[in-house]
Amino acid sequence: MRSLVFLLFVALANARTYQRCEWARVLKNNGMDGYHGYSLANWVCLTQHESNYNTGAINHNTDGSTDYGIFQINSRWWCNNGLTPTSNACGIQCSELLTNDVSVAIKCAKRVVRDPNGIGAWVAWRRYCQNRDLSSYVAGCGL
Repeated sequence: MRSLVFLLFVALANARTYQRCEWARVLKNNGMDGYHGYSLANWVCLTQHESNYNTGAINHNTDGSTDYGIFQINSRWWCNNGLTPTSNACGIQCSELLTNDVSVAIKCAKRVVRDPNGIGAWVAWRRYCQNRDLSSYVAGCGL
């Protein structure tokens, strides 16, 4: 347990919060624009409402699971936090989602969206982004 707390502390010390256009560029450079049929604006919208572009975001759910990182990836299904029974479909430790190296988080988000629920696996996307004009999320970014 102490090592888990230490890993979370180290991860959070390396966390950062992106600006909207900066994050949009990172997503685009990592192949997220059009990934699995979802525009860049969908990903920017999703992450704004999940974490406000914060790689260190952690939120606890009523079912005992926890959501981690900029995409708020869930410990019950996608990563291992050492506490929640998990499917760990991304094959990672949840603490890996909390650093400013977003490559692991992006790779896991790509895995999530390939699941049958697609991007609809994220409640925030269904609530705030689905069937909406999302052009404002990439407006002025020069992308």
